[in-house]
Amino acid sequence: MDLKLHEEGEFKYVETNPGKPVLMLLHGLMGALSNFDGIIKEFSDRYNVVVPLLPIFELPIRKVSVKGFVEYVERFVEHKGFDNLNILGNSLGGHVALLFVLANEDKVNTLTLTGSSGLFESAMGSTFPKRGSYEYIKQKTEDTFYDPAVATKELVDEVYETVNDKGKVIRILATAKSAIRHNVGDDLDKINAPTLIIWGKEDKVTPYFVGEKFHELIPNSTLVGVEKCGHAPMMERSDEFNKCLDTFLVENN
Repeated sequence: MDLKLHEEGEFKYVETNPGKPVLMLLHGLMGALSNFDGIIKEFSDRYNVVVPLLPIFELPIRKVSVKGFVEYVERFVEHKGFDNLNILGNSLGGHVALLFVLANEDKVNTLTLTGSSGLFESAMGSTFPKRGSYEYIKQKTEDTFYDPAVATKELVDEVYETVNDKGKVIRILATAKSAIRHNVGDDLDKINAPTLIIWGKEDKVTPYFVGEKFHELIPNSTLVGVEKCGHAPMMERSDEFNKCLDTFLVENN
């Protein structure tokens, strides 16, 4: 799908169908627009699918944190005049979505989490050992998925380039450490929005028990476990993911 990247002031984003209900997607620490291809293709006829690019490598270094990204999303939502948001986050994007929902309940219609951080951060790590080794990076990228073939050479090359850029690594580590500091466990019972939790049963980054814990702590939540699937169900099991998401959105919009 040919998507136009809009640039307005500090914001870079994709928007597919203005005027339709908003489905806003928040990507992970190493995420990209391509992570959401399946969702964008499936839902763009019925929803205004919006993907703001989190400024992980653009914000001043002192503002690089989960909180800084939440404030960025708040400014973006205000800039666009969005309301009744259906917000979906993967990995770090889920963490940002959770904090956004907690601070802006009046703007949120539904919340969807998949492989979200916010409860269990040790897998993000605090260092990048062997970052010069292509084979090491290839293995770590493949570990994101149940099927290593999902980690295409293009994806591995992108990750390799990122972790071998000293400036980017400093920002990634700052974000990872910030995620540890901003654990949301004590606040999840305050989330009232209908919440869908879609989790890979073989997620090595945020294991399945993390999804179960989110389900236990968020009152109005539904947990769907996806078999033979890792950290990014929307990529690895897109048909099953989209079917669950569609049912959930129809029931709550």
